[in-house]
Amino acid sequence: MKIMVTGGAGFIGSHIVDKLIEGGHEVVVVDNLSTGNIENINGRAAFYNIDIRDQELYRIFELEKPGIVIHHAAQIDVQTSIRQPAFDGDVNILGTVNILEQCVKYGIKKIIYASSAAVYGVPNYLPVDENHAVDPISYYGISKHTPEHYIKAYSLLHGLKYTILRYANIYGPRQDPKGEGGVVSIFTNRMLNGERPMIFGDGEQTRDYIYVGDIAEANVKALQLGNNEIMNISTNTKTTVNELFSLMSSIIGFAGKPVYCEERKGDIKHSTLDNSKARQLLGWEPKVMLAEGLRKTINSVRNY
Repeated sequence: MKIMVTGGAGFIGSHIVDKLIEGGHEVVVVDNLSTGNIENINGRAAFYNIDIRDQELYRIFELEKPGIVIHHAAQIDVQTSIRQPAFDGDVNILGTVNILEQCVKYGIKKIIYASSAAVYGVPNYLPVDENHAVDPISYYGISKHTPEHYIKAYSLLHGLKYTILRYANIYGPRQDPKGEGGVVSIFTNRMLNGERPMIFGDGEQTRDYIYVGDIAEANVKALQLGNNEIMNISTNTKTTVNELFSLMSSIIGFAGKPVYCEERKGDIKHSTLDNSKARQLLGWEPKVMLAEGLRKTINSVRNY
């Protein structure tokens, strides 16, 4: 099967591309390299350097004729969304609409969409399941949730199948520590350089950290399963930032202490996602637990 992966040069998308090629699929990567890295792209994938908002995007659909689109190209940073809400909405909402238009025009069988735990906002209960109210507190959460409505409407009006995956906090090799990188990547980079990492707030905020390889596996499962469903992809395990720092310090051998800073606007205090629906409908479960995933991530940076 030929599959298009938008954002396929990025942290998550490139791992999905590798997994698909490993499984014998043909892969087409669409990425404008604004945050992706050309070195991440599997040499066996076709690559097009283009923005998902570009009106010329149709030419790639016309030429390549993919059967399924896995959509990961996005503006991914909460703080950027707060500073530049119009840019955030343009990329995440209108970019997705452009892709959906091509999907309908060129008879794509299915779209798999990368959504986020940010759509839920401040949890009313933990772990958060898919029936939890959607009430985002950042523009990023809004811009990741709004395409879910468009996708469901395109499905209703045009018969386009979909699977929407709401991710917990993802970490792993290839995550960029500069600027908009995740906490694991930032901590890894600073500690390996002998620098004290910054923790915003008291460090007792909790997150559900999931390894990027498990995310890739969920996307592969969704090629055939989970049609017209929304599901969380997570470990259903909560870890404080202080616990994360302690575990990473022991793996790296870092003796310093973190620098505690003021809390950031738009950050949620506690977030853990229930993954039972994905287990049931996709036959998927996380395989890489936090300590193992952190070792893999840290070693990948050391050996880079």
